Amino acid sequence: MAVLTIARRELASLFRLPVGWIAVALYLFLAGIVFAYLILVPGQPASLRPLFSISAWLLLPVAPAISMRLVSEELRSGTIEPLMTAPVSDGGVVLGKYLGVVGFLLIMLVPTLAHTAALWWLSDPRPDPGPIAAGYLSLVLVGMVYTAVGLWMSCLTANQTLAFLGTLFFLLVVLLATTIGFEYAPAWLQPVVAELSIQSRMQEFAKGVIDTSHIVYFLSAAALFVVLSVLTLESRRWR
Repeated sequence: MAVLTIARRELASLFRLPVGWIAVALYLFLAGIVFAYLILVPGQPASLRPLFSISAWLLLPVAPAISMRLVSEELRSGTIEPLMTAPVSDGGVVLGKYLGVVGFLLIMLVPTLAHTAALWWLSDPRPDPGPIAAGYLSLVLVGMVYTAVGLWMSCLTANQTLAFLGTLFFLLVVLLATTIGFEYAPAWLQPVVAELSIQSRMQEFAKGVIDTSHIVYFLSAAALFVVLSVLTLESRRWR
């Protein structure tokens, strides 16, 4: 299947490039700091909640780094033309690239299971596995949204730096508007801002609360930006 072939190619390319390894190292470094200073605290309950609660911010520099080149590199090098004339639809190209970067994100999260193992070994009583499972689900869902935004930005420009900065600023504005901005928003606008909040949903997952409305929110947001990516790529055919 062409989509899976494209996905495998993108996944492999991220491991061949320094940016992939740097992104993994950066996330594990940040997660390690949180684990060492906010979780391994004597007398505190054994929980990974601090890690999951702030992962919306920890993924902020990582997701743009692994998604910025998805289409931008094809546009810069000119390989987008043969790719668009290949026997695969624009939607298939976009979906394949998206699945590839999501697969890389999942692999990037695997080493953090060592934190769970260490916490399980060191703590008494043992941590509740429910909130941990919910927290990892939230990491995957937020990563899917972030990389979908990065994919869309990558479709908009042939410059990887602009794609990175565009994704970073877009996500940063959303996070700040729905956290700090909530306090300054008019009363009539606050319910809308609260509904758009990524941070509050992450905190619910960190508590072990798996609300289907949160899952639908993240999946819908990711699907929206994937569709926007398809439309942006198709618009190049029209031009």
